[in-house]
Amino acid sequence: MEAVWAGAGGGLGVPGTYGDVPLTPTTLRRNYAAWFRSQPPRWRDASPSVRQKYPQSYHRNRVIINVSGMRIETQLDTLNRYPNTLLGDEEKRRKYYDPVKREYFFDRHRPSAEAILAFYQTHGTLTRPFEVPLDVFTDELKFFEIDPESIAQIRAAEGFVKGKVRKIPQTETQRRIWEMTDCSPEEFFKAKVFSYLCIVFTLLSTGALCLETIPSLSTVLTEDQTRFKNAFFVIEAVSATFFAIEVSLRLFGSPDIRKYARSKLGLLDIISAVPVMVNAIVLLHVQDVATVQRVLRYMRLIRSFRVFKLSRYSRGLRIIGEALANSSSDIAMLLVFMAILVVLFAAGMYFVEVNVPGTAYTSIPEGFWWALVTMVTLGYGDMTPTTGLGKFIGSLLALAGILTIALPVPIIVTRFDVIYSTNEDPPEEEAGEDTRDDLEETEDEEPTMPQTMISSDRLIPEIITTDFS
Repeated sequence: MEAVWAGAGGGLGVPGTYGDVPLTPTTLRRNYAAWFRSQPPRWRDASPSVRQKYPQSYHRNRVIINVSGMRIETQLDTLNRYPNTLLGDEEKRRKYYDPVKREYFFDRHRPSAEAILAFYQTHGTLTRPFEVPLDVFTDELKFFEIDPESIAQIRAAEGFVKGKVRKIPQTETQRRIWEMTDCSPEEFFKAKVFSYLCIVFTLLSTGALCLETIPSLSTVLTEDQTRFKNAFFVIEAVSATFFAIEVSLRLFGSPDIRKYARSKLGLLDIISAVPVMVNAIVLLHVQDVATVQRVLRYMRLIRSFRVFKLSRYSRGLRIIGEALANSSSDIAMLLVFMAILVVLFAAGMYFVEVNVPGTAYTSIPEGFWWALVTMVTLGYGDMTPTTGLGKFIGSLLALAGILTIALPVPIIVTRFDVIYSTNEDPPEEEAGEDTRDDLEETEDEEPTMPQTMISSDRLIPEIITTDFS
């Protein structure tokens, strides 16, 4: 077995057998080229110039990874930076080693391989190649046992975030109420019925609020009258009673009362039940009619906020809110730029029109209203320029307003599409004894926006070689 055929081997120490086939001159000529390519460089046979150019430690520390025909050459020190991964653990990657070609072979997705190797080279920077779908790239990361934190970061960059730990009530009664008030209508029938009731009373209350402002349907409140027999007041009282019961049930069934009370929807629930209580107290204990009407007017304004309760049952409304929240910086930039244009064009219009008899532009602040409605292309017509130069300034402002408003619209639409796609599938939840972990992205989270992606060819070129043979 240890015999050496030194004829064509040239003293390179060619083994006397090749597997189970004896190494004869015929088999040697047939396999010599492939065998020679698989051998490491013989340090003792190298010339002094080669030894100086390629240190021995460099060749000993080098490893070849073959991913579906693409051969990637790197150093062991690079892979050993993350010993808990598949490539960084010698024991884990040993079963993929090909002793004939002296390389590690993986029958995996080739476009993802370079990005995964870049993870080792860049000390943990992970970027999805633009042409690789996220689910495919995630599967490759899991196969190569990249740490879950890095996978979570790459998913967060794409808009997918891991759900928060969600507590569930301890007692059976609280859990039944929690299933009715806080769970998805698709999970429990009682949750669907409860959500429909909330929607009906919200629409009924909002409709009554709008109709009671019609002069022919409204009633005049005098000192010797109350509103307890008024139909709109009865509707409001019934709706507010239901909202009060809703808040009580949500508070009783909530596993974290403080968190619910501080949440946006929790505050809306509480505000929805307040106006009718304040109205009743004012009507019973306040004698001044003017004060009563003023308080009722403020409470009517607060009642209009109930329409936001519909966002709890509409995924589209929640997504619009998330898209606007994630675009807050762009919207702020738009408002700043619009404010600059308003000041500039209002000042220009004032100095052009100030000497015109009967002009409406008596000051620069008076021109703010005209500049704003012109910029958003409303044009109420209450303030119009009369001079030719003033009309020219107004035309420029209208064009500038169109361009200014059109710039951030694609950004907001893109964010809406991303958030809508990330919330398309319902989250999968796993109930534990005390907590429920959201394994996938949840609607309670605010997904982050995808960041700019770079192509995977931005690797270290001198250590990447491709062999399609």
